[in-house]
Amino acid sequence: MEQDHDKRPAANKRPSPFAQTYFHGTRADLRVGELIRPGYHSNYGQRKQAKYVFLSATLDAAIWGAELAYGEGRQRIYLVEPTGTLEDDPDLTDKKFPGNPSQSYRSTDPFRVVGEVMAWQGHPEEQVAGMKVHLAQLKAEGIDSLNG
Repeated sequence: MEQDHDKRPAANKRPSPFAQTYFHGTRADLRVGELIRPGYHSNYGQRKQAKYVFLSATLDAAIWGAELAYGEGRQRIYLVEPTGTLEDDPDLTDKKFPGNPSQSYRSTDPFRVVGEVMAWQGHPEEQVAGMKVHLAQLKAEGIDSLNG
């Protein structure tokens, strides 16, 4: 007869929760195990040396990251795990977006690439073009990324 070696009461035998999934959208060609670190030129804004790296708990926000990233490389979405603490991305959590609906975060600690999302659907071209026009208007008004 098979024995149950788990001595916990039946009421406590629940599946453990899954870890939070995070995404990072970019044009960089990365491999599983690589670290995404601050210190490189930002994909956005004035392309300053980035103080932070960014991730999102929503695939949609990561898709925007890939679509708006600087460069000509293929748009990519990576599954990443943070190696340190996260804080809300202030560009997406001001008074216009209370509560961080895009679940976008930043960190000064690196993220480890744990996989790549191979099948995803981008936004319609007209919507991406509209977002780029909007970002150009903000830049012309002197409003640029808080994140460098």
